[in-house]
Amino acid sequence: MAKNIIIIGAAGRDFHNFNTFYRDNTDYNVVAFTATQIPDIAGRRYPAELAGTLYPAGIPIYAEEQLPQLIASLQVEECVFSYSDVHYETVMGVGAIVNAAGADFSLLGPTKTQLKSNKPLISVTAVRTGAGKSQTSRKVIETLMNKGLRVIAIRHPMPYGDLNAQRVQRFATVEDLEKHHCTIEEMEEYEPHVERGNVIYAGVDYSDILAAAENDPSGCDVILWDGGNNDFSFYEPNLSITVLDPHRPGHELKYYPGEVALRTADVAIINKVDSATSEAIATVEGNVVKANPAATIIKADSTITVDNPELIAGKRVLVVEDGPTLTHGEMLIGAGSVAAQRYGATEIVDPHPYAVGKIVDTFAKYPHVQNVLPAMGYGEEQLKDLETTINNTDCDVVIIGTPIDLSRIITINKPHTRVHYELDEVTTPNLETVLDQFIAHHKLEKKTAVAHN
Repeated sequence: MAKNIIIIGAAGRDFHNFNTFYRDNTDYNVVAFTATQIPDIAGRRYPAELAGTLYPAGIPIYAEEQLPQLIASLQVEECVFSYSDVHYETVMGVGAIVNAAGADFSLLGPTKTQLKSNKPLISVTAVRTGAGKSQTSRKVIETLMNKGLRVIAIRHPMPYGDLNAQRVQRFATVEDLEKHHCTIEEMEEYEPHVERGNVIYAGVDYSDILAAAENDPSGCDVILWDGGNNDFSFYEPNLSITVLDPHRPGHELKYYPGEVALRTADVAIINKVDSATSEAIATVEGNVVKANPAATIIKADSTITVDNPELIAGKRVLVVEDGPTLTHGEMLIGAGSVAAQRYGATEIVDPHPYAVGKIVDTFAKYPHVQNVLPAMGYGEEQLKDLETTINNTDCDVVIIGTPIDLSRIITINKPHTRVHYELDEVTTPNLETVLDQFIAHHKLEKKTAVAHN
């Protein structure tokens, strides 16, 4: 008889694990998914069109809080933990709940879940959300494009809407973000790519996505896996790059599956060395050497620029930061806070007294978030509450520390300026050295530089 399984997830790795290992596997019967981390993603159904012939009714998705009851009522024998950026205590806390309910607790590794591309593939991952993975991906892509190579990016999933419609998503223009009804969190990842002139894919079925990317009409020399949420790559990489954050020293050995990303990295980039302490940098570097002594270590600045720095000096500012970096990434500050300090703001205004609706809920769920506002926008209601909170706040200027132009999608009723941050390596070898070796190894022909913005 097939073993009854629950996949414990958060609308990403869970669907990929199902698609690659369980979907057509008659030894198992996936009776449910559970969901957490992201607001309002439980209560849906993994559709029959994606679930395959063994699941003609699809698969229900419940809140993770229901696990003990589900294990009992659905006669579950095994639960598979399938989400990321989670402290080991949390992972094993879930394991204890599962075991106490009578079921086995397991984790799937790369051998059973990674797909192989017919193109050379580079993975960029990180040990924590907010470490600087996205700016590293951009730097890799720009370097390859400057050498005339056509790069197609594939992003770690964020399927928070209609799963059927999101099976395979292709983003080549800013207008595509509207066409696919992207959340702020999705736009923060996709928009910087399309602004630079390269195509990025995402969605639900990463086998179909890979096939589409390899055969993209714009051409493809290299696939770049633009990872997220400290997960390891969905694809087997020919070159793996992992980013570490010295603002959270030690986290690289305490969070799942970030340590997996570190231990499997060819290149370990210690980012933000321009704003971290020497002690913290040394701790991270020591942990890299301890966990993965063969990795090439590159140190890098996260260089910050501001569109209108003159707006900040001497002003009371509201800082809006990248949402996931603050929430489950557990950072206390981001690029916006650094810009406020560097450019002479007199005060960073606490947004708590001005918060409304789902922003109030966010502050309650993540009490470590203090004098900054996470840019939460997983749905229309949350986006409206973000806009209202910003406009309610008694401040002189709004500093937008997100990767997108927030003023493009909401109305901000006071002066505002945007912060940009890029990766600048400060040690050798650097990314160009590493990528030249990659190009030579795979005999990729350099062409005239591919135009990008």
